[in-house]
Amino acid sequence: MRIGILGLGRIGAFHAETLSGLDAVESLVVSDPFADAAKSAAERFGAEVADSPEALLAAGVDGVVVAAATDAHPGLILACVEAGVPVFCEKPVARTIGEGVEVLKAVGGRDVPVQIGFNRRFDAGFVAARAAVRSGELGKLHTVRSTTLDPAPPPAAYVAASGGIFRDCSVHDFDIIRWVTGREVTEVYAAGGNRGADYIREAGDADTTGAVLTLDDGTLAVVSNSRHNGRGHDVRMELHGFADSIAVGLEEKLPLRSVEPGTTFPAGTPHDFFMDRFTDAYRAELTAFTEVVAGSRPSPCTIAEALEAGWIAEACTLSLHEHRPVTVEEVRQA
Repeated sequence: MRIGILGLGRIGAFHAETLSGLDAVESLVVSDPFADAAKSAAERFGAEVADSPEALLAAGVDGVVVAAATDAHPGLILACVEAGVPVFCEKPVARTIGEGVEVLKAVGGRDVPVQIGFNRRFDAGFVAARAAVRSGELGKLHTVRSTTLDPAPPPAAYVAASGGIFRDCSVHDFDIIRWVTGREVTEVYAAGGNRGADYIREAGDADTTGAVLTLDDGTLAVVSNSRHNGRGHDVRMELHGFADSIAVGLEEKLPLRSVEPGTTFPAGTPHDFFMDRFTDAYRAELTAFTEVVAGSRPSPCTIAEALEAGWIAEACTLSLHEHRPVTVEEVRQA
């Protein structure tokens, strides 16, 4: 099949490399507002260059991967859907939850699949955790812990436009908690602080946060996030039930050092970035998209699914700023 890629920045170029190695992908068509980025990708992966999204859609592509800036997501998703071309779009759906809802309404009733990129759904550990919960082997859950710690904060320009740590970082935790447990979040209480880069504070954001989520069956989920983790990129999940407890990410490249005498675990080189931690997951995610394009499976993460994690992020952002518990229903009705 012939796949188009809109946006050849860091993640777009990474996706181009991944797609070029998939058996189902015969050729790539790439486009970026910065001609040099598109030219570089074309040279590396033998891709055809289109000088605009419109030209790319007219080039006979079977599916499109959107890896452009967030503000461009709604228009590009809608352009692909209107052209009848299946589309994969990196999260978020749009810059704000309101704009995301408008995109959902606009594509409603269209028979064109849209897949939103939440790569943890394709990580082997998280897939195994979901299966363990579904099988009942953990018994009734009582506590979930989800962690995302970045090795260093993103640039000031990114932070200023990101919408805040809950919307651009923690949202991965929120999505995977829903996906693994099969439960909905009803209420949140969030706190945060700033111990590092001044530009994060100046943007009205926190660089380190914690949130307690109450799920609809009474399970508590604790989410921990930070822009500063000197040992590496740390993504983990613990699930504690009445019958058993399991962990995702408890492996040799875990960026954590034990000080217990005689303990050598973990002994591997710590993960240093999300593309290192989730290389296999990204490959599985884009393989799934080729199956969506081929019509052999439905979208594994729809716009509606992605927005559910977005509502939790909205509730946590409000809770952080107002120092109080917030229900998800409250932000839905705002």
